[in-house]
Amino acid sequence: MIISRAHPLALGLALTVAVTPAIAKDKPDPYVAKGEAVSCIPIQSIRSTNVRDDRTIDFVTTGRKIYRNTLPNSCPSLGFEQRFSYQTSISQLCSVDIITVLWNTGPGLQPGASCGLGKFQPMEKAAK
Repeated sequence: MIISRAHPLALGLALTVAVTPAIAKDKPDPYVAKGEAVSCIPIQSIRSTNVRDDRTIDFVTTGRKIYRNTLPNSCPSLGFEQRFSYQTSISQLCSVDIITVLWNTGPGLQPGASCGLGKFQPMEKAAK
């Protein structure tokens, strides 16, 4: 589960997006890069995420577009926990933003490592 808090236009709106299970490491990557990476994506367009490992998150947006974010550094426990939160004061999630891994501690979630995002690379299904 992603717990995210967005404050677009300082309205203090909250947004929650569910994370889907991570893709197993032994499966081939079904996506290839398409086009130039972008610095930000609109929060309201994020439908789900796929945490692939400690450094890679696929953001699934409206229209089933995929944006892969490869973090500049490994984020401890991200691939294991598969959930994170973020806060932003604008209506976009950007490469300058920080995510925080959420650890499942039984009765609740606790914050873990905080890590910076990278650019968002548009992806498409690989040709067969």
